[in-house]
Amino acid sequence: MTSLGNDTPSLSGWKHSYSGKVRDLYVPVDSDDDRMLVVASDRVSAFDYVLSPGIPGKGALLTTLSRWWFDQLSQAPDAIANHLAEGEAPAPVADRAMVVRSLTMLPVECVVRGYLTGSGWAEYQESGTVCSLPLPEGLTDGDRLPEPIFTPAYKAPLGEHDENITFAQMQELVGAERAAQLRDLSLQIYSRAAAIAEQRGLILADTKFEFGVDNDGVLRLADEVLTSDSSRYWDAEAWRTGTTPSERMASFDKQIVRDWLAAHWNKEGTPPELPTEIVERTVARYRELIERLTGSVYAPR
Repeated sequence: MTSLGNDTPSLSGWKHSYSGKVRDLYVPVDSDDDRMLVVASDRVSAFDYVLSPGIPGKGALLTTLSRWWFDQLSQAPDAIANHLAEGEAPAPVADRAMVVRSLTMLPVECVVRGYLTGSGWAEYQESGTVCSLPLPEGLTDGDRLPEPIFTPAYKAPLGEHDENITFAQMQELVGAERAAQLRDLSLQIYSRAAAIAEQRGLILADTKFEFGVDNDGVLRLADEVLTSDSSRYWDAEAWRTGTTPSERMASFDKQIVRDWLAAHWNKEGTPPELPTEIVERTVARYRELIERLTGSVYAPR
């Protein structure tokens, strides 16, 4: 069961519509306005639970990184259409909110894996596959895959587990033509982002994208993109020189939280509170990632 925080603010001109594990959605009071407001909270989730306490400043950190990546990907050539819309977010949440177009969201998460780790590594050890895709023998945790692979997931309702699905199942959900479009676009975005990260001494090990369709039928990249919550980033030098998995996969994401929780909780009952040290380490890594990618000292709006 997932519990949500009570940190959704009242915002002039907007009314709260929905809360996910991490983000809150607002719609305009004016019914003729088809924009929405996506507000990233400081909540942190792992294993489908919202944990306590939150990560101070996390919403602003994630939003800053999403905005930066949307800008990178919108540049020619091969600009990727996204969901950002004209307009300023209300002052109380300006540093952690995006004004976006209203989209019909597609019911799949488009996951791209360039390296073997996480649940993919666990499956590979059992069957030599990742999401039923066969991989070469002899790979180890953290290895680079021969080429990036597309492994979609079904977006389950709030409080339920997302489910890995095959490409054939994805075709049944969204149609064969749309499924191929999402796969090809996801692999294209991953390749572009991985190349940018590599220039900054970072490895983009894997990530997930979400897409929606606007009123004109245009497919747009939506939600958050290439953030510390939706992606695994590693230090490239540590990956090359490390002698253990923990050294090779020095994480810039919430893996710190996952690792601590896995070591201190059996996934039954209410998760324990995160220690201050884990919270502080997570904030520091999120901030370092932004500064390494952008080349600028992080300063929230």
